Amino acid sequence: MTTRVILVIEDDLSIRRGMVAALRYASYEVREAADGATGTDLALAGDLDLVLLDLVLPRRDGLEVLRRIRREDPALPVIVVTARGAEEERVRGLELGADDYVVKPFGARELLARVEAVLRRSPGRPQPVRHLQLATGEVDLDSCRMRRTDGGCEDLSKLEVDVLRYLAKSGDRIVSRDELLARVWQQKPHLIATRSVDMTIARLRKKLGGRDVLVTVRGKGYRLGP
Repeated sequence: MTTRVILVIEDDLSIRRGMVAALRYASYEVREAADGATGTDLALAGDLDLVLLDLVLPRRDGLEVLRRIRREDPALPVIVVTARGAEEERVRGLELGADDYVVKPFGARELLARVEAVLRRSPGRPQPVRHLQLATGEVDLDSCRMRRTDGGCEDLSKLEVDVLRYLAKSGDRIVSRDELLARVWQQKPHLIATRSVDMTIARLRKKLGGRDVLVTVRGKGYRLGP
């Protein structure tokens, strides 16, 4: 069974250490961040099953971290951590898409119960996509090669394969240029021209066999066709 990976974003060292210790004792793999900016980067790097997010953080407010997570990885479960009596914070977090909340101070048993409950109702981490069956042929992502239904073959670059993997993992969700730049190119969108995405998509369309295979949703982004 795959070990579940949990990210703890909490600036209070003693609280963070307690949370990490409890989670590791329960056999979770744990990553940690002490501020909102680092936490955002770790949360959006992928390969996580759940985020425990304090809402009062240095360098980036917890609610802004939550907004970024929900914008770029809507399916990632998030439990917000709030101070006792901060009802408005909890409500705002739930409105922004948090899956649950835990109120400080809390015990290890309550924390683990909340984590287990959210994980039970959340889908497991998707397995890496290795093959894509398209209307125009089959793509073997491991060998970076497409075999078309007309008998021809196309070699794909690693970047093109990475784009296809990410779009396939995203299912029917529309993926924006900025999200592709951040998650596939590993670049901050304002530091690289979005033309790089457009050119890669154009090359992929030509190799895959048309616009219906890789769809542009005007003003929003891209998704794979049927």
